[in-house]
Amino acid sequence: MLSAFITFAPMDSLRPILTSYAYNILGSYEDAKDVVQDVMLEMINRAGADIQNEKAYLTRSVINRAINARNRLQKMQSGYPGNWLPEPVATETADAEVNQKDILSYSLMVLLEKLDAKQRAVFILKEAFSYEHEEIAEVLDISVENSRKILSRAKAALQNERFNEVVKTPGDYLTKYMDVIRSRDVKKLEQLLSNDVMVVSDGGGKVAAALNPLVGTESASQFLYGIYNKFYFDREPVRGWVNHLPALFYYDNDQLVTCMIFEVQDELIHRVYIVRNPDKLVGIN
Repeated sequence: MLSAFITFAPMDSLRPILTSYAYNILGSYEDAKDVVQDVMLEMINRAGADIQNEKAYLTRSVINRAINARNRLQKMQSGYPGNWLPEPVATETADAEVNQKDILSYSLMVLLEKLDAKQRAVFILKEAFSYEHEEIAEVLDISVENSRKILSRAKAALQNERFNEVVKTPGDYLTKYMDVIRSRDVKKLEQLLSNDVMVVSDGGGKVAAALNPLVGTESASQFLYGIYNKFYFDREPVRGWVNHLPALFYYDNDQLVTCMIFEVQDELIHRVYIVRNPDKLVGIN
């Protein structure tokens, strides 16, 4: 037992970066922690094996296991009721198991849902972690040319979205939003929204949520005003940050029931992501 502890201790310092890799590939924080834990336990059980570079071995193992887990997750998504959104991470209060700075923005996590698991891994390693194609090829056991082709297909699938940009949002923006929605003036609310605004809800079939995205200022404003009036008018939300975007957290008897994440572009709300599936809120509670 003592030898296992001694082996595990230095590995534990790698847990945050490994969890960041796994989460960005999977889109599920709880599953990412499981992947990292499983790989570390396997490493302990291999004590005495000839592993020359422990960090490289763990990184490669976590990334490839996350890809396999992502493939299983995507199969499950085909029967998912309504919209599927990534599991959010509260980047202000994230626990020590993850590097906050390495967590991708929520808007990018949503975009990455368009990619298959290997495309997602190559894109993340190259664009978020600045890996060279030679390094990606070694980690994923593919050729350098194949790595380049996968990245090219990934970027084409994302249709040149502004994936490298994390839009800076004023700290008081959510106060402005709450003041407007409490005023019960739908026209004022519309003025906060971009013309191509989209509201996406994820209830996982377990709680009430819109089954389809609401697109455009009229539909989005009516929906946002409607759910506020029906469910939240008598609750004071907690303001915070999720994956580097401003968010509102609504609680019921100290239990988080709704996480609303706002993507702002050109000082207007461009996307609102509403996560209500209780399984996806575990990491924030």
